[in-house]
Amino acid sequence: MNQSTAQSPDSDGRVVDAVILAAGKGTRMQSDLPKVMHLVGDRPMLHWVVDACRAAGASRIVVVVGFKAELVRASLAGASDIEFVEQTEQLGTGHAVDQARPAFASTPDHDVFVLCGDGPLIRPETLDTLLETHRSADADATLATAVIEDATGYGRIVRDVEGGFSRIVEQKDASPEQLGIREVNPSYYCFRSGPLFERLSRTSNDNANGEYYLTDVFGLTREDDATVAVVDAVPAGDILSINDPEQLATVDAIIRTRHDLTSAEKSS
Repeated sequence: MNQSTAQSPDSDGRVVDAVILAAGKGTRMQSDLPKVMHLVGDRPMLHWVVDACRAAGASRIVVVVGFKAELVRASLAGASDIEFVEQTEQLGTGHAVDQARPAFASTPDHDVFVLCGDGPLIRPETLDTLLETHRSADADATLATAVIEDATGYGRIVRDVEGGFSRIVEQKDASPEQLGIREVNPSYYCFRSGPLFERLSRTSNDNANGEYYLTDVFGLTREDDATVAVVDAVPAGDILSINDPEQLATVDAIIRTRHDLTSAEKSS
């Protein structure tokens, strides 16, 4: 692991870091590559997420690697703002983030983005809004949501009778009524680092997948009477999943259009 733990404050004097989850294989991709190493816009999809974090002011980026970790490490070799931690067993998103705990053990409590490395459509502007909302609400945990036509595969946003955020329910754990919810979780998060790791220690794998869910942290935050903030204006087209070659091609086309790329051009 790189040991570059120095942190630089942003324009208002506060630090923000990032954790990017990049440990998965992506079995439906029909490839031996780690999922995050598949190309969109001629670059590994992970690199677009790293760039968004940098553009949003992240001073340190901790990448959680797993399947064929050496390929992911090599793709980001030499970057002074990147650190790596390894998830040797795939036990869920909460477990993955918890592997970054040692990287934050010696730093004061501060803000941290948590993102998935297979979400290259994330925009720096979305992260800016996420961080601004998080700080203005003095929140422990902040998430983005989007309303989409086909919510298959996404965690659903459950709201209370007053329309406020209640919790996130993963698809396999959702009731038939909850499966009808079209407001979903695109996995764009911002947390205070101290409360995040404390609550991760209280998550359970008593669910349909037998995994430790990062999303359970939001329910625990509410149970603790701490603030959960929500950014609910993410465009549906910015959260498209990449789970198979067809979806990869769709997102590749979007990235090329967004960044005015042609198939012959290579991004640095």
